[in-house]
Amino acid sequence: MPKLKPGTIIPTLDETVAIDAGIASDSDARELETEWFSQAKPASEAFAPETYTALVAMKRPRGRPKADETKVFTAIRLDADLLEAFKATGKGWQTRVNAALRQYIAEHPIIR
Repeated sequence: MPKLKPGTIIPTLDETVAIDAGIASDSDARELETEWFSQAKPASEAFAPETYTALVAMKRPRGRPKADETKVFTAIRLDADLLEAFKATGKGWQTRVNAALRQYIAEHPIIR
């Protein structure tokens, strides 16, 4: 048996019987049988091409939306007191470090 999350409640046999009876009595919650699965089609075949395309376009990707300008991951070494000062400002401290570096570059142009 897989490891369960803390607080997971496993129904007793009586509770399982009651749950199954409730499912069986609900005509909208029928069990899908092998025959149903054998007749099922992918959405791309079940819908007209323009409908399927519209449905796919409506689907939002999971996770946070991508920014117009994405950041580049890097690892730099900073003095501990400097890092703690930024972290002490709370959530978003990395954005403030980015802004501070951007301000420094604006005030001290780098000659190439």
